[in-house]
Amino acid sequence: MSKAFTKETDNDDDDDLGPEAVPLPKGTKNYMTVQGYQRLRAELAHLMTVERPEVVQVVSWAASNGDRSENGDYLYGKKRLREIDRRMRFLTKRLEQAEVVDPSLQPNRDQVFFGATVLYCDKAGEDHRVTIVGVDEAEPLQGKISWISPVARALIKAREGDTITLRTPAGVDELDIIEVSYPEPGQHTV
Repeated sequence: MSKAFTKETDNDDDDDLGPEAVPLPKGTKNYMTVQGYQRLRAELAHLMTVERPEVVQVVSWAASNGDRSENGDYLYGKKRLREIDRRMRFLTKRLEQAEVVDPSLQPNRDQVFFGATVLYCDKAGEDHRVTIVGVDEAEPLQGKISWISPVARALIKAREGDTITLRTPAGVDELDIIEVSYPEPGQHTV
């Protein structure tokens, strides 16, 4: 098939990377824990030093085989290179914008701020433990919620013993703050 009939875009919109790439609210910083920052740097380094060179080698080999129009290794390799390059641009941009926060250095340890682990009880009587982390670190099923999530925004600045109101599409919920904790100084696990 002629290239005139194929659609190949090299989309530079770095935020168009699927559901895991949450855009930052306009005018906000990209807050990130030390561990989250290190994880993104490690991913970027792996893409640059391992994955991309391997795919480039496969594409070069496939290109040397002649006809590229029906060469699966070549076509897939080129597609994968675009995906890797897009992810590398995204990671580079996010790391440049990162504002690394070490929650273990938080002076107000009785109040909820970025990096806090909060145990709260909802009005149904269920306990929930969440840690407030950066947008790129959020894993809700593991209890890591983004600082821009509705729950985190409701919890910010609350203290142990406070009852806060959380407005959701399902209605209003009352959350009782049971415990607020931070990692000990020098401990960067989240």
